Parts: sequence; C-alpha cells; structure tokens
Amino acid sequence: MAKVYIGLGTNLGDKEQNLRDAVQKIGEQIGKVVSLSAFYVTAPWGFASENSFLNAAACVETELSPLAVLLETQVIERELGRTKKSVNGEYSDRLIDIDLLLYENLVLSVTSPSGAELNLPHPLMTERDFVMLPLAEIAPDVVHPILGKTMKELISSFCRQ
Repeated sequence: MAKVYIGLGTNLGDKEQNLRDAVQKIGEQIGKVVSLSAFYVTAPWGFASENSFLNAAACVETELSPLAVLLETQVIERELGRTKKSVNGEYSDRLIDIDLLLYENLVLSVTSPSGAELNLPHPLMTERDFVMLPLAEIAPDVVHPILGKTMKELISSFCRQ
C-alpha cells in the first residue's frame, strides 16, 4: 500500500458537502482515507472571484499506481459535476478540484495515453498556503522528496514570506 496525499478545493455550491462527497468517493474508488485535515476557508488563487474556497488535504492508502490515482481523481471530479480543468494557468470557479500532491517519496513526470499530465510532487504545492496549511496539519513530518524539508519546515518558512 502506498501513501498518497491529495489536496481538495471547492468554491461553488455547498462547499462542505462537496468536500465530504469527494472524500467519500476517494475512499470508494482510490483507497482508505487514513487522515483528513480540517476545512480551511481561503481566497481564490490565480484568478478573481467573489467566491471563497474551502480547502482540505487527505492521506489515502492505495494499491493504485500514481497515474491510476490521477485518472480516478479526474473521474471523481466529473462525477461531482466538474466540467472543465484549468489549462495553462487559467483558473476559474469550480465545484471540486482534486490534486495529487505526493505519492510516497516519488519524483515523477509522466503523461497518460489520454494526455493527462502527472508531476510529482505537485510542482506548485509549496507556493499555495491553501495546500500547505492542511497538508502540514496531517503530515507535518513528511519530507518533500525534492526540497528535503518536512511539511512543517516548509510551512514555517512559507508563513514568514
């Protein structure tokens, strides 16, 4: 079983229910959810919106490969009503966003036959407080496989910037 860390976000509809529905589907389709952070209210990142986000992080034990996890998260997003993904850094309001942040200590860059891209660790995770705060809550001692620092250390330096 591999430990996978997943970031979750929503800024439309019943946000708390959106996150709970996503966590339930992750448990059904990806693996056992072994920890879930608190839900964090955050401002939109990368675009303007009147809708605040609700974000969380989860740790999941899975037998799926990293690419299979990515593809399942995309299935779950569609099942929960997401109709389009962010492309080329253009973000918009969304019912649900599920990001694969870490898969064990893998460093990986791969494209699926369908064109889905997977980069591990998530290349923007350390730039986003809405990712790092919930992640550091549930995985303070997990080490970033490229930066060599724990999530707790990263969030400490992140918060001082």
